[in-house]
Amino acid sequence: MITPPPVERLVASLRRLPGIGEKSATRLAFFLLSAPDAVGKELAEAILRLKQEIVLCEECFDLTEKSPCAICRNPERDPAGLCVVEEPADRAAIERSGGFRGRYHVLGGSLSPIEGVGPEDLRIAELESRVRRGDVQEVVLATNPNAEGDATAHFIAERLRPLGVRLTRIAYGMPMGGDLEYADQVTVGRSLQFRRELD
Repeated sequence: MITPPPVERLVASLRRLPGIGEKSATRLAFFLLSAPDAVGKELAEAILRLKQEIVLCEECFDLTEKSPCAICRNPERDPAGLCVVEEPADRAAIERSGGFRGRYHVLGGSLSPIEGVGPEDLRIAELESRVRRGDVQEVVLATNPNAEGDATAHFIAERLRPLGVRLTRIAYGMPMGGDLEYADQVTVGRSLQFRRELD
């Protein structure tokens, strides 16, 4: 089947999205082609407005409609606790858990020498400035539990240690409802390494 060039262009654009392969992109393209015009217009407008209306928070560097963001403006959030994450999606995941009532700092990625991402490419200097202001008492390093995230957490800890703040790292290991039999060695090993006392 010969695909018309406009459909091919849309499929190529959709394939740039994370998690969208050739089949999914083709399915979405043909759905949009057969959907009422209002659906396509609404999607196009939402994408345009997203790029026009979203800015970075001047304080934490999260995505927001208004800077500073709602979390940074909220007087009920504890300024003594600062959770450092790699990306806005990570902040959203922690926020959904309801387990953190402090504020955030979004780095904009993680250290990755292979991809040419060094400390100067992340918002580490801005993090250090925030800690130097004196309100922060604990920095929770919530970078991803992988080689890049661990390297980033270690680098930040070394930079912030002289400032006298408490430095903590999120725990990781067995998920709730997980089965030891099916877990990989690294997960089981870390679960044992980061075990805690029973209350």
